[in-house]
Amino acid sequence: MKRQKNIAAFAGLSVLVGIAAATAGYAALRLRQSARLAHKGHAFDRLAQAEGARLLVVGDSTAKGTGASTPEYSLPGLLCRANPSLTVVNRGHDRARFEDLLAQLEGDERFDAVLILGGANDVLRMTRDAALRDSIRRVAQRARVRSDLVVFMPPGNIGNAPFFLPPWNWWMSYRSRRLHAIVSQEAQANGALYVSLFRDRDGDPFARHPQRMNARDGLHPSDAGYELWQRELEAQVQLSAKLRKIGRSAAARGSAF
Repeated sequence: MKRQKNIAAFAGLSVLVGIAAATAGYAALRLRQSARLAHKGHAFDRLAQAEGARLLVVGDSTAKGTGASTPEYSLPGLLCRANPSLTVVNRGHDRARFEDLLAQLEGDERFDAVLILGGANDVLRMTRDAALRDSIRRVAQRARVRSDLVVFMPPGNIGNAPFFLPPWNWWMSYRSRRLHAIVSQEAQANGALYVSLFRDRDGDPFARHPQRMNARDGLHPSDAGYELWQRELEAQVQLSAKLRKIGRSAAARGSAF
């Protein structure tokens, strides 16, 4: 009898391991497809009026606007639509983790604002909390050298991506929650602003409307997804209003000469 129970338990465990392996393989396949999508296209940047505000964008493929139909529908592109005189210097790069953003922030040139779009690759590639916190702290400190106005905007709940199945979606959600907690703490400690995109599945538009909000890879935002990001950016930290005010002040100073 005991031997039969052991056999049944082993069989049940084997089934669970098989399911976990299968779902992990499916997620890995979709992530490879997402990586191919991220390599396509180029980051949005624009040199506008000399009197306008100047924005430095650093980050991963979401900084580049992967998933948007054109660069103009990326988040930096949408910000330029709201701020016609805005100059954008975009250094976003595929697969960048927070530790990689330090190189993107190198230089002495000052900007009116720095927008930091990153964190997904730290979630997916299992960056340990201590190393992640240290990288985020150093990014915040270096970004403050480039501008007094620094905004962190990590991605939403990666566990809600449609191709992550149990148990991996639970793990990705946990890691996404940890990312947001660390970014929030380090942003506050270093004089930066933080935008929260994390939502539980029931309240996440990306989970409730996956076909409309996600790009075809199921991971990056679509045009509608980036528009939602922009609305959250404006609602939580009013970045466009701040940039327009800076631009008006610069134009007024220019007209005085």
